[in-house]
Amino acid sequence: MNLATWLHQTGAVRPEAPAIYFGEQLHATYADFAFRAWAVGDHLKRAHGIQRGDRVALFAKNCAEYLEMLYGVLWIGAIIVPINSKLHPREAAWIIENAEATLAITDTGEVYSPPEALSGGCAEVGIRSEEFIQAIAAASAEDYSPPVETDEDDVAWLFYTSGTTGRPKGVMTTHRNLRMMATCYALDVDTASPDDHHLYAAPMSHGAGIYNFQFVRAGGRHVIPQSQGFDPAEIQHLAGHYGNLVFFAAPTMITRLLRHAETSGYKGDGIRAIIYGGGPMYLADITRALKRFGPKFAQVYGQGESPMTITAMPRDLVADLNQPNAEARRASVGTAQSCVQVRIVDEEMRDVPVGETGEIIVRGDTVMKGYWHNEAATAKTILDGWLKTGDLGHLDGDGFLTLTDRSKDVIISGGTNIYPREVEEALLTHDGVLEAAVIGCPHADWGEEVVAFIVPTEENACDEAALEEWCRSQIASFKKPKQYVFVPDLPKNSYGKVLKTSLRERAALLIEKV
Repeated sequence: MNLATWLHQTGAVRPEAPAIYFGEQLHATYADFAFRAWAVGDHLKRAHGIQRGDRVALFAKNCAEYLEMLYGVLWIGAIIVPINSKLHPREAAWIIENAEATLAITDTGEVYSPPEALSGGCAEVGIRSEEFIQAIAAASAEDYSPPVETDEDDVAWLFYTSGTTGRPKGVMTTHRNLRMMATCYALDVDTASPDDHHLYAAPMSHGAGIYNFQFVRAGGRHVIPQSQGFDPAEIQHLAGHYGNLVFFAAPTMITRLLRHAETSGYKGDGIRAIIYGGGPMYLADITRALKRFGPKFAQVYGQGESPMTITAMPRDLVADLNQPNAEARRASVGTAQSCVQVRIVDEEMRDVPVGETGEIIVRGDTVMKGYWHNEAATAKTILDGWLKTGDLGHLDGDGFLTLTDRSKDVIISGGTNIYPREVEEALLTHDGVLEAAVIGCPHADWGEEVVAFIVPTEENACDEAALEEWCRSQIASFKKPKQYVFVPDLPKNSYGKVLKTSLRERAALLIEKV
């Protein structure tokens, strides 16, 4: 079944319901939304020859037209290739070429000039161009038709991984994958209703955008902030204006929202739920967020290869402190979502005992079809239907999964494994530490040593001696950082994840100077 059918049905059942807002301005009802998506798809076929299975890249900032373009592509059975707008045009061009896209929809329609800048005959058009405006205006309601039929395993969304350690890979996400993701959301994460206002404060090319489907199906309202991104003061205003605000946020976004709230006195009024994921949410941070905003937080853990759907922890469990092991649960990423199985295995794919650390693997209807034009990587990543995540973690007796680290980030010092997240958790409980990132650096005697990059809460809020004493009281001596590097901020990619590769490069330069 074509996922665009959900929009077609909602447009018929709730035609006058508000669908898309830009800031406080209504952009489209559901009848408008469905009609425009059909008109876009029809135009793509007629003017650009887009057929079922063709790829259309969407390289644009969050905007009111974004969902119309996305559904227009899906409507005709083509494949959407959303690209984070924060990428450099050269990086986006590589993705467009790798995906063999026929068309690139961009902010201005003039990102690439001359046209030959895009290889393979790929054309470019602006997302708000006269071409689309006239195509929609000229479309006739008499010609409107439902979305084309697609197979369950047809690719719908070609998602490119962030590529922090090399060229990104194209993840083939099918209509079935996305439908099951949306189903799991309702069963395991939170509800979606016509009264919800789903805010797109994170890039629509990734998790925030993927979460549109369940709200389209429910007939909820989609709110794109005028800033086209994340602005804590704007979120506070929109929450007060609309109420029932729901949005996806990376942990770094939540810490920024908290800082704003603590300064402005904001208590989270108007926000119904914040779904967080995409990176580690440290225990100290989520505890602080709950104290400020109350039980508004649900957690998801997933990857592009199983989008938003490996484990989850709904709001009541995140906030629950009545369990004897409540703090450990809060520090976890929850339990396996309804449509998947999760295991912890060793290098031979054998299950490890409860409580022991191993690689997280997952199997189910949300696992990708494979990597685009990369059979070798697919064969290495999916074994007998099991997706090897590359993440390390352990399960407790009740099935709660605690992430340890990425396998490549584990520090081996003196033959002993040290997990950076454990050290980071300890550092972040110090009042003078705003952010912390721990890496391993080469050491002649020990193999690697622990190095901590620290962003203090304010100038002189902590020093090496204070953190050394603090860590001695929190963790085993062999896990303590051997070096502390104080920085004004941590390098992050466009999704808010700390770039530990950049930190390793910076540490190597520091070592050379010593």
